[in-house]
Amino acid sequence: MDDVFDGRMLRVVVIGAGQAGLSAAYYLSARGLVPWEDFVVLDANDGPGGAWRHRWDSLTFGGAHGIHPLPAAPLDDPDPAEPANRIVPRYYGAYEHRFALPVLRPVRVTAVTHDVDGFAVVTDRGRVAAASVISATGTWDSPYIPHYPGIDRFLGRRLHTRDFRSAQEFRGERVLVVGGGTSALQFIQQLAAHGADPVWTTRRTPQWTARRFDAQWGLDVERSVSARTRQGLPPLSVSAATGIPLHDLYAPDIASGLLVSRGPLVHFTAHGAVLDGPGPDGTGYPSQGPADRLAGQPATLPGRPGARRIRVAEETRDGDAPGTGTGGDALWETPIDTVLWATGFRPHVPHLRGLGVRERTGGILMGDDGVTVPRMPGLFLAGYGASASTLGATRAGRRAAMAALRFARQPAGDAAA
Repeated sequence: MDDVFDGRMLRVVVIGAGQAGLSAAYYLSARGLVPWEDFVVLDANDGPGGAWRHRWDSLTFGGAHGIHPLPAAPLDDPDPAEPANRIVPRYYGAYEHRFALPVLRPVRVTAVTHDVDGFAVVTDRGRVAAASVISATGTWDSPYIPHYPGIDRFLGRRLHTRDFRSAQEFRGERVLVVGGGTSALQFIQQLAAHGADPVWTTRRTPQWTARRFDAQWGLDVERSVSARTRQGLPPLSVSAATGIPLHDLYAPDIASGLLVSRGPLVHFTAHGAVLDGPGPDGTGYPSQGPADRLAGQPATLPGRPGARRIRVAEETRDGDAPGTGTGGDALWETPIDTVLWATGFRPHVPHLRGLGVRERTGGILMGDDGVTVPRMPGLFLAGYGASASTLGATRAGRRAAMAALRFARQPAGDAAA
């Protein structure tokens, strides 16, 4: 099927074969477009599954909170104990086969350009010409790692959750887990269960919420995220938009002190992390917000053996920015072996850089439908912003397909307007 690189104009090119991309492909086919002749799906992976094929083995389907079904294909009662990186690729692969979707892989898209004739999708295997493009590349390939002073001199191991494979390899290590979302909590619990000693640090008070995560909650989250993308603002992190559910899965570990933030990370040393939080006796914990009622009195929570006091004047001599800790004029250095960045992902859109669609605010201005890019008629984003969840991605795939079909029917003058 490599003849899609022969220079002929396709009506639609879909980039990415995850939840949003497969949903878009289904609706394009269902509305009459001919696979391989009218449209194609380009996927950078070696096989089906999207980002799910890269998840760690210990992430079970139940632990991943499930996925939303693809159009016209219910997911029949998968074993919640089976790894998600097996269930989802199997489901996606069967879906591609059942509906004869034109997925071409592995093909890595490096750029998308546009001129009066339409779009050119530049790949590592050649160019594909298209009248419109649906970019459904998700976030997996753009892990976010914030910068902290001193990280370059830290001698321990550093990795993002994207590169996490097994909690067992951290047995006996003290692991600093950086991040304020549910993924950070799940990694902390895994690490502790396999003999590691995790230390949790968050930039702000953990965003615990007792609100029930129901359908109305999902709609409220979509509205709040969509309001940002319609202004061209970057999408918020998941935890910033949703909060962290304060339910029974986490309550015992909050009470024990395992899931209690030690405060903000200030900077790194060669063998440790300086935190604006409790000292070695366990006193001086920052507020945990709504979880305070479960966390108990600070004196009852465990301290951090080996922590040493760092006075502000001392860190200034070391060349780091001074700060103020819970001890007044002191912070605390906690020895650590590994840093695990549970800091989430950003939309993966580097291939769109040449189209000039990013606003000065750093985001991409989206239309009211959540998929149209007003700055670039014919370009549609599925899985961006509010549609980054599997439920949102399925819906966005449909909207993007319908919008692409409407764009193809527009007179040339209207399409360019």
